[in-house]
Amino acid sequence: MSKWNSEQYLKFKKQRTQPAIDLAKRISVEHPNNILDIGCGPGNSTSVLKKIFPQACILGVDSSEDMIKKAKELYPDINFKLCDVTTELDKLDKYDVIFSNACLQWIPNHKEFIPMLFNSLNENGVLAVQIPMNGRETLFKIMNEVISEPQWDFSSMSIETNETLLPEEYFDILSSCTENFDIWETVYYHNMPSVEAMVEWVKGTRLRPYLNALDKTKAENLEKEITKRAAMLYNTQENGEIIFKFRRFFFVAIKLN
Repeated sequence: MSKWNSEQYLKFKKQRTQPAIDLAKRISVEHPNNILDIGCGPGNSTSVLKKIFPQACILGVDSSEDMIKKAKELYPDINFKLCDVTTELDKLDKYDVIFSNACLQWIPNHKEFIPMLFNSLNENGVLAVQIPMNGRETLFKIMNEVISEPQWDFSSMSIETNETLLPEEYFDILSSCTENFDIWETVYYHNMPSVEAMVEWVKGTRLRPYLNALDKTKAENLEKEITKRAAMLYNTQENGEIIFKFRRFFFVAIKLN
């Protein structure tokens, strides 16, 4: 697994945190005793949970050492742990709330993994998840086009999974686990100062494993190529900024007795 960079990720902290706020406000448990934040990153989503549920015992977990180090530095009053939930979920407790903001797209086999999350909930516990779904957005189409070109030779490399199912497939998964769930999506219109800023955004997430797989010169060339093509397709607003549309898929599901 390629390394995460917390500083790169936090360049857009406000925009990355807003979906966590929107998701957390939909959690119906009034006084949860314990909460698990999966893929807590540098702790920004875990901090949201702490503010909304100050009496709960909250644990943030992430498989990135850099992210956990930054989370502990920024939020010393919250518990964080280095943990790969794909192999260590059964070693954790059961929770009243399991929360995950923009993480599950990095975890494969959702048809198996989401029911596993339900098994880690207490009765009447809530599973709250947000997953980016940006395959139709212009910048992500450009990225997919560029990285598929043979000059980078990604086909011969082992690159981390970053995939989601269709909303209808998540509906079927959730309906097999519970009768009480809500699904929705939101498109955030982020104002970016430039095309370069949009590419800086994806360097911290979706583009990260591809850049990490290349040497410095090739990584710079990949970034330049994506930026060049994006500049040709994005329009500048009257104030000089660019609108970066970002689609996010949400669900909140309750484990029934």
